Amino acid sequence: YYLKNPSSLRLLSLCATLILENLSSQGQFPLTQNVTVVEGGTAILTCRVDQNDNTSLQWSNPAQQTLYFDDKKALRDNRIELVRASWHELSISVSDVSLSDEGQYTCSLFTMPVKTSKAYLTVLGVPEKPQISGFSSPVMEGDLMQLTCKTSGSKPAADIRWFKNDKEIKDVKYLKEEDANRKTFTVSSTLDFRVDRSDDGVTVICRVDHESLNATPQVAMQVLEIHCNLNINHDIQLLNIYLYTPSVKIIPSTPFPQEGQPLILTCESKGKPLPEPVLWTKDGGELPDPDRMVVSGRELNILFLNKTDNGTYRCEATNTIGQSSAEYVLIVHDPNALAGQTGPDHALIGGIVAVVVFVTLCSIFLLGRYLARHKGTYLTNEAKGAEDAPDADTAIINAEGSQVNAEEKKEYFI
Repeated sequence: YYLKNPSSLRLLSLCATLILENLSSQGQFPLTQNVTVVEGGTAILTCRVDQNDNTSLQWSNPAQQTLYFDDKKALRDNRIELVRASWHELSISVSDVSLSDEGQYTCSLFTMPVKTSKAYLTVLGVPEKPQISGFSSPVMEGDLMQLTCKTSGSKPAADIRWFKNDKEIKDVKYLKEEDANRKTFTVSSTLDFRVDRSDDGVTVICRVDHESLNATPQVAMQVLEIHCNLNINHDIQLLNIYLYTPSVKIIPSTPFPQEGQPLILTCESKGKPLPEPVLWTKDGGELPDPDRMVVSGRELNILFLNKTDNGTYRCEATNTIGQSSAEYVLIVHDPNALAGQTGPDHALIGGIVAVVVFVTLCSIFLLGRYLARHKGTYLTNEAKGAEDAPDADTAIINAEGSQVNAEEKKEYFI
């Protein structure tokens, strides 16, 4: 049909040309994506074109200021850098992003007409570390306690949750207020509950959740201290169960402090109410060298021990019920002396060897004397009876052990 009608054939060719141009035009459309970044982080803005016949690409900020035209930087901002520039892609980075950088960025492809694509940059405001207020120690049993947890600088508004002994408390009040910059929010949550003696020592936790925290929430904690209401007629032993004077113990970091090494003395104190803080003294006075003897909480850290540090150190703890203390006598040892003590005692070993040699020599001497004495007795008995003989033959005949007594004593030689 089309071959017999040339006009129809020309119309078909024209339609095909228009379709191909339309497809080509669609392939030259810039593509972008929205970006979300935490305040202070780095944002990457990417514009891609599947098919491009050497047509330029451009990035513009929300104020329509040109940031990059192909690989040429147009705006003098050290935070903005080129990542990649080609006929098919133009990527730029914005470092140290602030809340004012938030907005709609435009990628332009300079065809005829110009084609654009929008990318919205969202900047998240990081909430500040929460703070708990409203707690005054101590709280009496049966009182109504009101705790408030507050955090500022979040965008969007952060979420606050309460926990007591790891169990979430749902019945709380929540308030959201816009900050002065009209970009971030201050949020607060109030927890009301009546305390009893079972709340003593319990930890109340305020947890802040926000998408900028990367699944690591910020927390604030408050340990409750509850005092019990006691009637004056109650047994005095019942009072001692809840309130008692401190007990103090000093624990050294090493049992043998050595010259030139550090030493940490920990003052372990218990009491009701809990004594805080503790007082450290030496030999009844203040610590003599504050630069080298640093007190941190319940710990006394002595840097680089020397012999002048010898003395009596005292830790004193006080609460509303009473006062208690403990003492530690510090003796700084010479490292060389300690090394000698831990090695073998050569003097002791030498003494033992000397005793063994002396005993051996005495045993040999006594054994020699014993053998010599018995041999002399034998010779004397052999010569017995020969002292008064006039000649040698008579002496032999008269001597004990002669042929006369041969039957009584015989000697056999093998």
